[in-house]
Amino acid sequence: MHPCDTGFLGLVERALTDYLNRRRTEAALVDENFAVAVDALADFVLGGGKRIRPTFAWWGWRGAGGDPRGADTEAVVMAVSALELIQACALVHDDLMDASAVRRGSPTVHVAFADLHRTSRWAGTAERFGQASAVLLGDLALAWADDMLRESGLGAGQLSRALEPWRAMRTEMLAGQYLDVLTQAHADESAEAALRVDRLKTAAYTVERPLHLGAVLAGAGDGLVQGLRQFGVDIGLAFQLRDDLLGVFGDPAVTGKPAGDDLREGKRTLLASLGLRLAEEQRRPANAARLREAIGRQDLDEPAVDEIRALLVDLGAVAAVESRIDELRDQALATLAATPVAEPAASELAGLAVAATRRNH
Repeated sequence: MHPCDTGFLGLVERALTDYLNRRRTEAALVDENFAVAVDALADFVLGGGKRIRPTFAWWGWRGAGGDPRGADTEAVVMAVSALELIQACALVHDDLMDASAVRRGSPTVHVAFADLHRTSRWAGTAERFGQASAVLLGDLALAWADDMLRESGLGAGQLSRALEPWRAMRTEMLAGQYLDVLTQAHADESAEAALRVDRLKTAAYTVERPLHLGAVLAGAGDGLVQGLRQFGVDIGLAFQLRDDLLGVFGDPAVTGKPAGDDLREGKRTLLASLGLRLAEEQRRPANAARLREAIGRQDLDEPAVDEIRALLVDLGAVAAVESRIDELRDQALATLAATPVAEPAASELAGLAVAATRRNH
């Protein structure tokens, strides 16, 4: 493989660091207090993450014939790195909406800014300041993602082709976020609702649209784009289902989030939906009632989380989700094998499909 392939994550870090440093300098010219807030956003972006979205976009580009020896390589790296700013927007806002206290082992943005307000003894309420700061910094990340794409150095034709997946991805991500909130408000227990949220909130902007973006940057035809997108949908769904399992069963030392947070936040995941359905099918109403009581209880302690874990295993919900992950992965790999994806991208995407569905964080 080309050194850009093997060193791609380093290229992304450099692109993000250089871009955010430049925008920080501009922010200081506006106001030094604003620059301090920008520092927090930069620390959040650069302080962790698996860079999954740029990686899939890169291999979409390579799979459609993108040549790392070409003159546009640096521009492509810059363009796909902008996906991390969309991810930052999603995470900052998602943590706020879910009232999550920890992300990647550190305080979430709204919590950190509330703590800053509290220790500084400023006027008003610390929580409201933290919430407002998170909204604005998430918005800033989304705005700068657009700027980074436009300023990446892509040719006019490439930039024009990039707009379709880029526009669709932003809308789908926000639609998924809203439907997630709405599903919780409706207490919708259906598997269909859970999978709809997963399709829009995670699969589309994590795998499908990044692959779409990379492929069109290389000038891919409709057949290749459709094959990559279908592969992306299946792997993206499987990725989220693995995330659902980690949200209940993951090790906080590895995931960077407290175990059982999805239960406390009232997430209507496929895991929860299947647990409730299986409890009803097995005529175990007391178990169904216990699950319903636990979902959305913010005071759920560790022994209660352990009880729900054991119940989900006993009902067969965990095994059912694992089976669905395997089905989606196998389906995705079959689609990939039938799609004319250039090497080494075809092999790398197959490896990513396995890694994304077997991860522990």
